[in-house]
Amino acid sequence: MNLQQLRIVRETVRQRFNLTEASNALFTSQSGASKHIRDLEEELGVELFERRGKRILGLTTAGGTLLETIERILLDAENLKRSAQQLANQDQGRLAIATTHTQARYSLPPIVAQFKERFPKVNLELHQCSPTEIVSLLKSGSVDIGIATEAVNDEGSSFVRFPFHQWHHSVVVPEGHPLSQVSDLRLEDIADYPIVTYHEGFTGRTRIDQAFQAAGLVPNVVLTALDADVIKTYVELGLGVGIIASVAYHAERDRGLRLLSGADLFPKNTTYLALRRGHFLHAFVYEFLKLCSRELDEQTVQEALDAR
Repeated sequence: MNLQQLRIVRETVRQRFNLTEASNALFTSQSGASKHIRDLEEELGVELFERRGKRILGLTTAGGTLLETIERILLDAENLKRSAQQLANQDQGRLAIATTHTQARYSLPPIVAQFKERFPKVNLELHQCSPTEIVSLLKSGSVDIGIATEAVNDEGSSFVRFPFHQWHHSVVVPEGHPLSQVSDLRLEDIADYPIVTYHEGFTGRTRIDQAFQAAGLVPNVVLTALDADVIKTYVELGLGVGIIASVAYHAERDRGLRLLSGADLFPKNTTYLALRRGHFLHAFVYEFLKLCSRELDEQTVQEALDAR
C-alpha cells in the first residue's frame, strides 16, 4: 500500500468516478491509475469500486466505508509535511484563504496589510469564489481558512467556525433619487422601484428575500450580480435601486451614489471564519485569525478544533 494508490482512489471519487479525469489531475496514465486501484483492492481483499466492464460506476459499500479512512491518512500525510516545513521555517510558507468578493474587496484589505507587514515571507493566496466553492476547497484541504456568510453554517462537525464580523444590507441610489428624500425608509418604498442586488446564495441574498416576504412584498429584481461593484455600476446607469452589503460602500470612491441605511429594514448577517478539523495550521495562521478577531488566540482555536 502506498500514498499514490490512496490519492488515486480519492481523486477518482472527486472526479465523479471518471478515471480519465482523475488520472489527468494526478499527472499519471489511466492504465497506471487503474493498476494502482486493482493492486490496492487485492491487498485489502475488497473491491472499492463498482464496475461495468472497465467503467467505474461508483463506490461499493466497503469502498464507502474505507473512503473516510483513506482521506484521513492522506490528510495526516499532508499535515506531516506542513509540520516539518514549519519546524524548518517558522515565519514563511503559504497561507491560502477562500472567500467571497465582498470580503476580499472590503473586509480583508486592512487585515491582509497588517499580516504582510508581520510576515513578509508568507505567500498569501486569496481565492475569490462562491460559498459552495469555499466549502469544497476547505473539505479538500486546498485552503487553510474559509470566509463566508453562507454555506459554512451547515457543515456539522466537519468544520469549526468563528464569528468574523456582523453587517447589514443597505440601499444605494443615484444622487437626487426620490428615495434619498424619504426620511423614514420602508421596504414598501423600495419595492416601488426596480431592484439590483446579489445572486441567490451570495452575500446574504436569502435574508433580503426573507425581509420582503415577511412584509408581504414581492420585489421587482431586474438584475443580479456576484459583487457590489457590478451592482453599483448598474445603479449608476439608472437600472434600479441597489441593495448591497453596507461595507461595500465608500463615500469617496462612490461619488454620485447615496447610501441609505437598511439597519431597520434587513436582519443582521454574520460572516464566519471556517477551519476544517484535522487540517494542519502553521503558527502564522493563528496570527491571521487573531488579526480578524482578538478573541481567537491559538488555545481558543485549538480547543474548538479538538471539541466535538
